[in-house]
Amino acid sequence: MPATPPGPPGLPRLRPVLPSPLQPAEDDRFGQYGVRLLLKRDDLIHPDLPGNKWRKLAPNLLAAAGRPVLTFGGAYSNHLRATAAAGRLLGFRTVGVVRGDELAHRPLNPSLARCAADGMRLHFVDRATYRAKADPEVLAGLLSAHGACEVIPEGGSNALAAQGCTELGHELRGLADVAAVACGTGGTLAGLAAGLAPGQRALGVPVLRGGFLGDAVRGLQRQAFGGPAGDWSLDERFHFGGYARTTEALHAFADDFEDRHGLPVERLYVAKLLYALTTLAGEGAFPAGSAVAAVITGRPEPAEPPGGPQSDSSR
Repeated sequence: MPATPPGPPGLPRLRPVLPSPLQPAEDDRFGQYGVRLLLKRDDLIHPDLPGNKWRKLAPNLLAAAGRPVLTFGGAYSNHLRATAAAGRLLGFRTVGVVRGDELAHRPLNPSLARCAADGMRLHFVDRATYRAKADPEVLAGLLSAHGACEVIPEGGSNALAAQGCTELGHELRGLADVAAVACGTGGTLAGLAAGLAPGQRALGVPVLRGGFLGDAVRGLQRQAFGGPAGDWSLDERFHFGGYARTTEALHAFADDFEDRHGLPVERLYVAKLLYALTTLAGEGAFPAGSAVAAVITGRPEPAEPPGGPQSDSSR
């Protein structure tokens, strides 16, 4: 693999908390089946680049070496917010290509307003163009409009990101039988599985509909590792309707989990993961004596959409 070019000089000074803490969570919904629940607190890695945002963005920013970055996301994209924050902290220019040209004529929601406040230039495109964002002609038009940029895909998921997320698996070696993570674009799961030891397995909980994440994870592992890596699976039952969609039942579950454990629960990804694990424990999916680690990839944001069905977000 070629040597990684030097990155932005300030990257080491951001002082990420690594390895992230692994905390036991006493919960009778698991304990009654002889299962231990552990919380892998990736949300504590960095205040502006928490969780898988740090793990996926850091190697991409090192490769960009301070050059401008262009990337993609929806109206409530955690990835766009993290990229914009990184640009502010490290002093490089950022461009966010946002799904939904109708948003260009509306007041910015709190999430996009934060991106703009951090210096990100927002470029709104219609949904057909957004779906074709990887097309060379579409990409050439974006780069023509914004100048030479390093392009990072939606959610930050590429081979570099998957390689960066292997460290998450390394940090959990020997500490859990199952490591579970909520999935948007598949990069975190691809790297997590590759980093775990033999005998451990990774579980992905997609937060969107479509059934395409299996192919996405396999593709990322081919690009990053040359082929399949690690033992992983998906449970696609817990998307609650898709990207940024929630229900009253999910919010009630998250409120209860917060009361039980004092953990602020992010609703769009983490709540779905924890709901899935609680359901699976009740179904007997985890053998007695096993330990399950839930990767807490983020925390609630003021910009989070309110409860009930929403239409647009991407991690």
